[in-house]
Order: sequence, then C-alpha cells, then structure tokens
Amino acid sequence: MRHATIKDVAKRAGVSLKTVSRVINQEASVRADTRQKVERAVEALGYRPNLSARSLRAAHSYAIGLVYDNPNAHYVISLQEGVLSACRERGFGLQIHPCDASSPHLADELVSLVKRARLAGLVLAPPMSEQAELIATLKEHDVGFVRIIASREDPKDGYPCVYVDDRDAAYAITEHLIQLGHTRIGFLWGEPHHRSSPERYQGYADALKDYGIPLNKKLVLPGRYAFDDGFRGARKLFTLKEPPTAIFGSNDEIAAGVLAAARSTGLDVPWDLSIAGFEDNPFSKQAWPALTTARQSTREIARHAALRLMDELAHREAGEDTPPPANEGFVPELVVRGSTAPPRGAVPRKRAD
Repeated sequence: MRHATIKDVAKRAGVSLKTVSRVINQEASVRADTRQKVERAVEALGYRPNLSARSLRAAHSYAIGLVYDNPNAHYVISLQEGVLSACRERGFGLQIHPCDASSPHLADELVSLVKRARLAGLVLAPPMSEQAELIATLKEHDVGFVRIIASREDPKDGYPCVYVDDRDAAYAITEHLIQLGHTRIGFLWGEPHHRSSPERYQGYADALKDYGIPLNKKLVLPGRYAFDDGFRGARKLFTLKEPPTAIFGSNDEIAAGVLAAARSTGLDVPWDLSIAGFEDNPFSKQAWPALTTARQSTREIARHAALRLMDELAHREAGEDTPPPANEGFVPELVVRGSTAPPRGAVPRKRAD
C-alpha cells in the first residue's frame, strides 16, 4: 500500500496544497475550521510529512540537533525523549549528537554539524550550555540554540534558555534533613564544571546557615556524578571521628553509591544514616529503602527547551516586530521516601531567624 501524499490530504480536506503546508508548518494564519479539516484528513490518511524533502523545499530547515556530554544513561534517555516529543509535536526531525565537552575544537565541530546536516538549531545540554566561549562562537556564526542551564532565575543575558533552580531544591533537601534533627550532614559534590554542582552546594550551605549550623568542611567532599564517587566518598566520611548522620549526594547516582557503602559497613539506613539524592531517576524509586530526592523532570525540561528553540526560530523568521519568546524556569520538587528519618535521640531544629 502506497503512503499518503500531501496531494491526498489536500483532496480529502478540499483545500489547496499550500493550505495543507501551512497547517503542517504550524503557521498561525490558517482559520481554525480549515485547520481542523486538514488535521482530520491527515489523521484519517495516516499522512507523515517527509522532513528531509520539506527542508530542501523550504527556506529553512525542519530538523534540530540535541548536543550532550553526560555519562548518566537515565539522564540522556530522558533528555532524548523530551526533545523527540517536541519534534513530533511540531513536525521537526531530530539529530542526536553526543560529544566531548572538553574538546578544544567543540565550537568548530558544532558549527560544522549545523551546516553539514542543515539543522535549524541546537538544544544544548550541560555543561556545553554553560560554556561562554562556545555560546559566543555559535552566536557569531548565527547558529540558533537554546540552553538548558542551572540558575535560580532567568539570567536575562540575551541568550534563550530553560533554567532549573537547583539551589532552592537542594535547600529544601537539606532543610528536610535538618528538620528531622540532623546537624552533621555530609555533602558529596558532582563535577564542578557543571553549574548544577555549585548551585546544589550553595543550597546546602545556605540551609545550614539559616538554621544556625556551622559548615564543617570535613563533611564536604569533591567528586563526580558517579556511583563510585558516592561509594568512596561515603566510606571516607565514615572514618571521621564524628561521622555524619546524614549524607546528601548531588545526584541519585552518588546517593546510590552512598547506600551501597552504608550496607557494606553494616549501617542501618535510615536509622544509622539518612541518605538523600537529586533528580529522581528510576533507581531512586527501586532502591531499598527508596531514596529521598528532588524530582527533576528531565524529559519535560528537555521538551520545553526544544519548544523554546522552535519558538525562537519562528521569532527570528518573523522579524523583530514580534515580541521574543519568554524563557522558562523549573524548580525540582522534594520527594520524601524511606531513606531519611530522624537520627537516634534527635531534637528537631528551627530556623535561626
């Protein structure tokens, strides 16, 4: 059976080929009743536009790229699913481009990618999205992009983005532990070149300060967003003369490593040690006990980033007379599960102010 064509859609809907094209391209100039007729015809015929051919015919491309460098498989899959859902919603193609964020040739690589693959623009995941020189080079070469970044508020720096308030979410996690009665709370960093790492640390430090708890630097260890670093960091904290009664891992991979370290030394979680993570990946719900964490919908953040890029591309095409699209912000939500509880003999604390 042959595939339906745009001519079949136009004939069934009783409209011109140009009108079908406008509906498929999400143009606002089509009347609502006409749009509905075309959409019904598209659905009835199972029509799927040929994105490559459409890009060749059009003045601009109908494909975007997703650029990332992250070893966390759960994060990458959610990222891809989110961007892909937006592409399907708007009729765009998607090219996935994993890369090395530390490469000195990254900017040239991405500019070449956009030209070679005729991409309309790029969704940049951390840490590429936070590299000032890379952003400046893409701007210089007129490459459309949207960044996913860690920030408490819209940076308003002239570059489009979707921003995630890691600081406030980390504050909420630390506050939860303090209110349970913990005062010796360990903190395990992720990679410092990811902006989310210092943002999460700042939330931790600010919560301690607000509750009048001195920051003990012996309880804070550097590391990466990795299981092994969580395991090694926890084992090191356990050797302190006064070990922590709770540990906050900068992501769920780190927290999972802490949980494994606790089990290896015979600690009872959560009664001997409370553990909290960040991101709410599938493991956090499957662990025993399930991990207290901050629910960060990577899929939804990525979806909105892709939609933000498409809106930005439409704005650039329409000209400066139209108002620019707004940046969107997300705040991960505290999720309390079985890995946190009051320490033995705990006394609840209140904020110092």
